[in-house]
Amino acid sequence: MVEELVAAGAALASVGAVYVMAAARVVKQYERGVVLRLGRLRPEVRGPGFTMIVPGIDKLRKVNMQIVTMPVPGQEGITRDNVTVRVDAVVYFKVTAPAEAIIRVEDYRFAVAQMAQTSLRSIIGKSELDDLLSNREKLNQGLELMIDSPAVEWGVTIDRVEIKDVSLPETMKRSMARQAEADRERRARVINADAELQASKKLAEAAKEMSEQPAALQLRLLQTVVAVAAEKNSTLVLPFPVELLRFLERAAPAPAPVQQPQQPVRSVEEQPVQEQLPSPQPRPDPGSEGSNSGQD
Repeated sequence: MVEELVAAGAALASVGAVYVMAAARVVKQYERGVVLRLGRLRPEVRGPGFTMIVPGIDKLRKVNMQIVTMPVPGQEGITRDNVTVRVDAVVYFKVTAPAEAIIRVEDYRFAVAQMAQTSLRSIIGKSELDDLLSNREKLNQGLELMIDSPAVEWGVTIDRVEIKDVSLPETMKRSMARQAEADRERRARVINADAELQASKKLAEAAKEMSEQPAALQLRLLQTVVAVAAEKNSTLVLPFPVELLRFLERAAPAPAPVQQPQQPVRSVEEQPVQEQLPSPQPRPDPGSEGSNSGQD
């Protein structure tokens, strides 16, 4: 009798152990459990820790509640200003309603990936190249709204969307490089001209001060000679002061004006009168004389 009771107890214990092993489930801290009993959704969502289900009747689906980082494959498109680009992006999302993510959509990861690719193509077609390169923050917000609108019904919340890279054709890269180079050269010329203008103003002020004190020019000349001699050069170039030339020009005597001899002015009566010569008589033609003699 005792042996039968012991055997029955051992059988019950083994059956209980098998049942517990078949019904026991462990849900991790970052997961939530959704139970389907005979295909029907149970209202309660199992939290993290140890939980039990009915073997053969219940089915536990675990949903990851962590933020998922999903890279969006590069999408090619034509911008609004007719430039062909290839844009890569990344989407950060998480599940906020585990039951909705299991019931409303077959695979929420695949659905979010396809929606991200479609939205990225739409953003490329609505934007210009300058916006894709410099105004990415605004495009990220627009892309996030486009993906988040249908994802809310799936129990998924889009945490953030970032455009990683914008690939341009080689011809466009060369054109942009030439444009940037021309712009830098223009700014360099403007800065150089502004520096020349400021330097000319300062030199004009210095010349005005030195003109009041001629000795200041000589001191400046000596300072220049000292600066050149400190370089240990074999040849010393000594500039010739302009003031010395002006001094020599003022000290040189002015040349006397050259006087031209004046011709005496004759009166009308003293002017010689040309003699009128008789005009020469025309010589007779020999042919005409012969004809006259024949007539005689």
